[in-house]
Amino acid sequence: MTIEPPRVVRGPLLLWDIGGYTAFLQAVSSAHADDAFAGGAVPPAYAILSSLLGGIVEGVVPPLTLAKLEGDAVFVYAANDDPVPRGADLLAWLAASYAGFEARLAQARELWSCSCDACVRLDVLDLKAVLHTGPFVLAGIAGHEELSGSEVVLAHRLLKSSAAAVAGTTAYALLTAAAVDAYAVPTTKGRPLTEVVEHYAPVEGVVFDLRTTA
Repeated sequence: MTIEPPRVVRGPLLLWDIGGYTAFLQAVSSAHADDAFAGGAVPPAYAILSSLLGGIVEGVVPPLTLAKLEGDAVFVYAANDDPVPRGADLLAWLAASYAGFEARLAQARELWSCSCDACVRLDVLDLKAVLHTGPFVLAGIAGHEELSGSEVVLAHRLLKSSAAAVAGTTAYALLTAAAVDAYAVPTTKGRPLTEVVEHYAPVEGVVFDLRTTA
């Protein structure tokens, strides 16, 4: 195994998270306990997740780089700030990713053959984003880049925040003040947020409704 020396870089940390998917998957698995995985069959819900995650990745890679898939979330980054759109273009870029998610979800609804109480909960799925920027450590291990550092942890912590309540929707993008400043993002369509995260100073940010941002 080849281990490359760690290096410090600065750039965007973007997380897309599919909300409601764990509850949906559990409900489907319970409702189809007798036929799920029977004879090696994979429940259709897993194919839907693959399609949704694949669509998210296609929308942001490139210009960013895939760090990893984290269950029902996509984590991407860049080793500098250059690849990220600036100003209103950044908001349009995020909104386009959300629109792509909605299109794939609508297609899944049309193809979904089961109408049981669990499977119809496909409608509860939604998408949120967290965009932060700051210094972090990149270490190459066996040809793959691993990210670490307090800013990486912070970006992940912000997936569980009060942003949905502030935005009034589960379809939102939370941009930290660091990201807003670095990418010259206009805030007229956003709502300010101050989030208390353990072990960090209060985090200032702006929340945008992805349904109305574009």
